[in-house]
Amino acid sequence: MSYDLTEEQQMLKDTVARIAKEQIAPGAEERDAKGEFAWDMVDVLRENGLFGADFPEKFGGAEMGLFSLCLIIEEIAKVCASTSVILLVHELGATPIMIAGNDRHKEKYLPKLASGEHLVAFGLTEPNAGSDVSGLKTKAVKDGADYVINGTKMFISHADVADIVCIAARTDLSVPGTKGTSIFVVEKGTPGFGIGKHENKMGIRGSSTVEIILEDVRVPPENILAGEGMGFPILMKTLDLTRIPVAVQAVGIAQGALDYAVQYAKERTQFGKPLFSFQGLQWMMADMATQVEAARQLTYKAASIFERLPKNLDRLPKDTIRYSAMAKLFAAETAMKVTTDAVQLLGGYGYVKEYPVERMMRDAKITQIYEGTSQIQKVVISSTL
Repeated sequence: MSYDLTEEQQMLKDTVARIAKEQIAPGAEERDAKGEFAWDMVDVLRENGLFGADFPEKFGGAEMGLFSLCLIIEEIAKVCASTSVILLVHELGATPIMIAGNDRHKEKYLPKLASGEHLVAFGLTEPNAGSDVSGLKTKAVKDGADYVINGTKMFISHADVADIVCIAARTDLSVPGTKGTSIFVVEKGTPGFGIGKHENKMGIRGSSTVEIILEDVRVPPENILAGEGMGFPILMKTLDLTRIPVAVQAVGIAQGALDYAVQYAKERTQFGKPLFSFQGLQWMMADMATQVEAARQLTYKAASIFERLPKNLDRLPKDTIRYSAMAKLFAAETAMKVTTDAVQLLGGYGYVKEYPVERMMRDAKITQIYEGTSQIQKVVISSTL
């Protein structure tokens, strides 16, 4: 099996690297400082057709596949993790529709998502249901033909700017959450759908993370994906797939920090010699480079395995789930270690906001937490052995 880049993928990678350097990197520090959703970056992604990378051509996408989307995210994450989150969340929010939506759902929602005209979010996490996805308290009760949804979601990326949100809710409380959960597409402006607290975050500050408040939100039955009670397998399949873009985001953050630290070590002199000439630091950078490349290869393999799967599978093979979780685990841990080492290499300069490795270290932390913590990835991995 080979997962070397094709000529087209290499061209894509080079093109996105140039866009990242010229249009995304210059404002990364300012976006981090402002802590607001980066609409200017949405414009950049739209203008360059990057939202539709993994969307079907039939609905206006480029249909380049998950691997190519990962290449895009990696190059952007090297310079600005917050901007890469925009594409991560877009893939996360759209995936339930792509894997479980009927023709009407896809025709209605996917074209505007593929172009980036509309944004999408994924409403899963709750105050008491984070790692325990089966513990959802949000309820959707049948009232006539419609469903009425009540509950609270938290830590939801981009729900305040999204045009549609895929909401997970319990439709049958008499059975476990693994059997009584459903997914609803809730459109912006639906009465009762409100945004609560905006989180003040450590990292990825150029993206928004908010609370969703659902008060008697009335949704027609045609907005349910795959039917009542089918939500849990959709959730699991979605997370198994979208862990891989998170893994490659972590790879990008780590590579960006490594690149900056190496360049700094070549230019900075101490005791009359460049830092790069000291063997202790050479070994440190050698470890960093090895870890980043190992994370990249594991993530690329996971992406390539997913790309070869038939699109109509109800359940993913165990080895596919395992590689997804291993890539997320290893890449996230690597990003945290490498960015921390990059700060150490810069010494006092690494600790101040004038230099980007401080931001990269803060951004890296979330990759160990969202879309399943590192500890949850170990549970997933061991369950497939």
